[in-house]
Amino acid sequence: MKKPIPKRKPTTRRKSKKKKSFFSGNVLKFSIGAFFILLILGTAYHYREALAYYFSFKTDKKLSEDERRIADLRIYEVLSKHENKVYGFDVSEYQGKIDWKKANTIDETFPLGFVFIRATAGKNKVDTKYKENWQAAKKHKFIRGAYHYYRPNENSIEQAENFIKNVKLKSGDLPPVLDIEKLPEEQSIDSLKVGLRRWLNRVEKHYKVKPIIYSGESYYSDFLEDEFSEYTFWIANYNFFVENIKDEWTFWQFTEKATVPGIKGTVDINVYNGTPKQLGYFVIN
Repeated sequence: MKKPIPKRKPTTRRKSKKKKSFFSGNVLKFSIGAFFILLILGTAYHYREALAYYFSFKTDKKLSEDERRIADLRIYEVLSKHENKVYGFDVSEYQGKIDWKKANTIDETFPLGFVFIRATAGKNKVDTKYKENWQAAKKHKFIRGAYHYYRPNENSIEQAENFIKNVKLKSGDLPPVLDIEKLPEEQSIDSLKVGLRRWLNRVEKHYKVKPIIYSGESYYSDFLEDEFSEYTFWIANYNFFVENIKDEWTFWQFTEKATVPGIKGTVDINVYNGTPKQLGYFVIN
């Protein structure tokens, strides 16, 4: 005798679960899509003036170069928010030969008033374009400043002497700059700070003016802000959403992707946290 075939249990609950999961997945995808659309629209609205400027002025740019366009939008946005400040740039041998007759504005709209020029690095490196750039900057009426790229694992006094030997500052020039970006490999942070202090003291003694310290914002906050608070700072912060210079920054390097007439490739652009008159008081007298 055949046994009766057992009846299958109803699958209503399982089907309901599948429908619910399918429905939830669609809602999640829709929510994510909507979020990104709103983000794009919000960004476009926030940069509406920059977008209008870009498409009216940057007609020679290829629309496929997204990174270039976004950088240009931010540059315009930041510079337009600091119209009462002074704009500048910084160069080294990596920019090659500069046509200083052309390097005076950004997009024929924002005038460049000062320039930081790399002079030396470590205990024996001299920038191959330093002398040429230093003289040309003066000739073309830029307020100029010289900076030293500090190598944490080399003797600090020897580095200071390298800078002093090659840089002759005059009245109207900016104070000397110590550029510190890297952490040491062979010493502690405390030893690094001792070396930085020795460089700063030696250079200040020679030029009779307190140097400026350049660094990234994180480096500044983590290692320099408290112990070197008596110095003025030139801070690099390229954060896309930072559009205003902070009160404690004397100079702000806000981009490394600018284009300047007469210079091949990209250039760092800076904002001085003051008016042209105030910059005139800040230079060496």
